[in-house]
Amino acid sequence: MSIARPRVGHIQFLNCLPIYWGLVRAGTLLDVELTKDTPDRLNDLLVNGDLDIGPISLVEYLRHADELLVLPDIAIGSDGPVLSVNLVAQRPLSELDGRRVALGSTSRTSVLLARTWLEQVHGVRPEYFTCPPDLTTMLLEADAAVLIGDAALRATYDAPRRGLEVHDLGQAWHDWTGLPMVFALWAARRDYASANPGLVKDVHAAFVRSRDDALAHVDEVAATAARWEVFDAETLATYFRTLDFSLGERQIAGLREFANRCGLPVEPEFVPV
Repeated sequence: MSIARPRVGHIQFLNCLPIYWGLVRAGTLLDVELTKDTPDRLNDLLVNGDLDIGPISLVEYLRHADELLVLPDIAIGSDGPVLSVNLVAQRPLSELDGRRVALGSTSRTSVLLARTWLEQVHGVRPEYFTCPPDLTTMLLEADAAVLIGDAALRATYDAPRRGLEVHDLGQAWHDWTGLPMVFALWAARRDYASANPGLVKDVHAAFVRSRDDALAHVDEVAATAARWEVFDAETLATYFRTLDFSLGERQIAGLREFANRCGLPVEPEFVPV
């Protein structure tokens, strides 16, 4: 009797390319049923049981921790600037109280981070609304915008030339707490992990090998990606080296701190590997 391949999610953003690149090189993709989509869609698929293993935003993990187990030692985050999670503003942050702030529709953790940071650090409570993550369109209707992923990475370089202030939310969190920020984890559904511990262990090991392989060949990964992206190889290499793909003690401390400050206290539980 054949065993069904694990249903695994993959984020279609550049920040996940190093994970995916190593899987391609190793031929591991043949061993999984891969679904590529946006972060918010993958969140829903994993929570609803339509994926077995996949990336999930930190906020959605905290909200559904009773259904999920975290894969150790792999995440998407930053220990300082992240470059691709930004609040872009047309006016000083102190003037945003009651003003409109556009939230990119693909953001969840970043949105909560921005809201908490603006309220607790800058003492402002804007009026928020959700819209597609296009900076020009967002700022036609708002005084500031929260962006993640490739759109945010473009804004990091383009927005200052337009006279806009770019606030890197990874750096903002680090300045505020002294800790790394974890934006997304990899998790398995508890029922799937219980029924298929060997498969989950194999997928986790493949992710870690892929991550390590890509980080050992960052310039090669960046040069390959630059053939298809609007960013040049040097920009991409800088970006990949800026991201933090680990989940060690400091990252877990940052996760706990974010959970507590946002009113979602959870003690993460891990897949045994």
